[in-house]
Amino acid sequence: MPNIRISDEFTDQPAVLRVVGMGGGGGNAVNRMIQSNIKNVEFIVANTDAQWLRHSSLAPVRIQLGTHLTKGLGAGGDPEKGRLAAEENEADIRDALTGCDLVFITAGMGGGTGTGSAPVAAKIARELGILTVGVVTRPFEFEGKHRHNQAEIGIKNLKQYTDTLVIIPNDRLFAVIEQDTPWEDCFHIVDDVLRKAVQAISDVITRPQEINMDFANVKALMANSGDALMGIGEASGPDRAIKAAQLAMESPLLENVSIEGAKGLLVNICGKKRGVTMHEVRDAMNHIYSVVSPDAKVFGGLGTEETLEDSIRITVIATGFPMTRAARGGLAVPAKDRRSGERRKPLLEAGLEPETTMDPFDIRRPAFLRRKNPRLN
Repeated sequence: MPNIRISDEFTDQPAVLRVVGMGGGGGNAVNRMIQSNIKNVEFIVANTDAQWLRHSSLAPVRIQLGTHLTKGLGAGGDPEKGRLAAEENEADIRDALTGCDLVFITAGMGGGTGTGSAPVAAKIARELGILTVGVVTRPFEFEGKHRHNQAEIGIKNLKQYTDTLVIIPNDRLFAVIEQDTPWEDCFHIVDDVLRKAVQAISDVITRPQEINMDFANVKALMANSGDALMGIGEASGPDRAIKAAQLAMESPLLENVSIEGAKGLLVNICGKKRGVTMHEVRDAMNHIYSVVSPDAKVFGGLGTEETLEDSIRITVIATGFPMTRAARGGLAVPAKDRRSGERRKPLLEAGLEPETTMDPFDIRRPAFLRRKNPRLN
């Protein structure tokens, strides 16, 4: 009989997650994340503006870009100068990213430093073999055609080097703010969406899960997946699971997308310990599966968080689908409902496709959650 050795020593090498804020917009978003106390994530900012780095940044790692080129005075709204500045300090960016498993690169597109430097940082991350997720904003329409055109070029350049890219159009703010909302609060809302997009992934990787989801799952979902839709929904009271799932999928501030054809879906259901029932898991998953592609590869997880009390939080991350926008307003084309054959109104601006095949979470998931083509109750 062979000798069997049982060891109580295990190697624990958790995934290293970093957020890099490029330029002023990206740096402000990082400040917001730090203030929100996101756990198990390291923060870096890079900017041509030395004064901002010195007096405004909360990040522990700060990189001045273009020390000789801009002399600490910013890029003057010129993306080419932003690119050259980042290339001047490429070694510093590389050093800051080395040893990272997943990096979020965030920036406000349309200006100089963020627009020009974000693709440089993403290129370096790709060369280092790091899973690279871009989370950026598109400028308000009233900021003018020139800034909008610069943003589109920057987004196109960034897409070349990111595995997944989330684009948040600032104009979507008007769908969620009141007439008397101060402009300062508007940018806080955008920063909070950037924060939630990062937290949606980092929580899944770094927080303990009842059903195991780890960095390997996230990497399989997001590597070379293109455009992404991420959302977090939280609800309490009757039908809270379905309501949270709806909120997670609506994501009014995210770029318009149709989930039809999505290749990957990550769902994380979280509540306080012993606070989420299997009926709620079924209801939430059935609702989500009723509106996504039958070919979607799905990973799911269950976690606990005592601060939720009577609420349930659901995170949905969909990747690997083409973006479909109407020519002027950027509105998604509503998906066709397979049951009726008719075009139906999308959830907010996102057209969602019904019915899918459920991939198993693992052997611990009950049979009724593993069956194909689940039906809403």
